[in-house]
Amino acid sequence: MSISVVNGLPAHVLVVHFVVVLVPLSALAVVVGAIWPSAARRMGVVLPLLALVTLASVPVATNAGEWLEEHVDSDALVRRHAELGDGLLPWAAGLFVLATAVWWTTRRSASAEAAPGEWTRAATPRSALIVRAAAVVLSVVVAAGAVVDVYRIGDSGAKAAWHDGFSKTADAGGHGDDD
Repeated sequence: MSISVVNGLPAHVLVVHFVVVLVPLSALAVVVGAIWPSAARRMGVVLPLLALVTLASVPVATNAGEWLEEHVDSDALVRRHAELGDGLLPWAAGLFVLATAVWWTTRRSASAEAAPGEWTRAATPRSALIVRAAAVVLSVVVAAGAVVDVYRIGDSGAKAAWHDGFSKTADAGGHGDDD
């Protein structure tokens, strides 16, 4: 069962706004958490939960979009938007995996710092630095990919919705200069 209409409007035009806000917010949070472990510790479990909500919102928007696609005239712009929309889920999944990994590792390192006698480091400081650098690079790449994909999808959706729906010149009906 999917949501198709909300208060008389196609659900897609409403639900998509969650994706447009949550994907960049999750991307930013993952990158900040990867770069600054203290920030990740302060975010705590909110980091992976935010990414989980983001991940869940993508198929909801996609399903609502598929319903809408069946109820509008299909043209190349609509098809292009639908194709691009289908590619966002892996990016959102990547954000969730990275958010969970950043949260887990910073949580573990915080508990190790609290009880240093009970934990022995399996990794040397150099290898830990290499792993952290790789996590930062991977976080930046996935975050950038997700944000760029959301932009491309949104741009194609706006073009599909508005390509014939407005005039480039203002309507002079009482609003312009009358000679």
